Amino acid sequence: MTNVKNMNIKSQIESILFISNKPLSLKQLADLVGSNKAEVETVIQALKEEYNKNNKGIKIVDHEGKIQMTTAKENSELVENFLKQELTGEMTRPQLETLTIIAYRGPILKAELEQIRGVNCSLILRNLMIRGLVEAALDKKTGTTVYNVTHDFIRHLGLTNIEELPEYERLSSNEVIESILSKDEDKKQVDAVHE
Repeated sequence: MTNVKNMNIKSQIESILFISNKPLSLKQLADLVGSNKAEVETVIQALKEEYNKNNKGIKIVDHEGKIQMTTAKENSELVENFLKQELTGEMTRPQLETLTIIAYRGPILKAELEQIRGVNCSLILRNLMIRGLVEAALDKKTGTTVYNVTHDFIRHLGLTNIEELPEYERLSSNEVIESILSKDEDKKQVDAVHE
């Protein structure tokens, strides 16, 4: 039973490290997978043995108690060239849609963004942050991460503030989007009552 639990936690931590765009502490990982630091530390050790001792393109970096999945240093030139192409190449339609939503609706939660788009936006957000177009910040009231466009994005468009975007007032408070988001909030509250 314990082995099955450890395998599930290992799989969960591996997935989190794969999509995270920043290093995570043992405590953060433990909280995310509903475990304790000692168990997470054991899983991290197993992942390091699996990735770091074999000829893999991915490595697990553990620096000052922060864990991150990175590419192998021997592939750094290849990865750098690929990223340059990604960053200087044209943006995809999903990236443009996501960026537009963030520009008009930001600061916005990832969950709200995904509700509007109807798909997981983790990799798109990561790419937009790497490009310097979107930034993540902690909402001090709720303790959640929100996304907004950067000053570089605004400057790149030649604007002095985001409200100069076409039809900003109308689109930033679109009633259809408000109703979608409020329906989701109502559903969460009903689900919480039934739990």
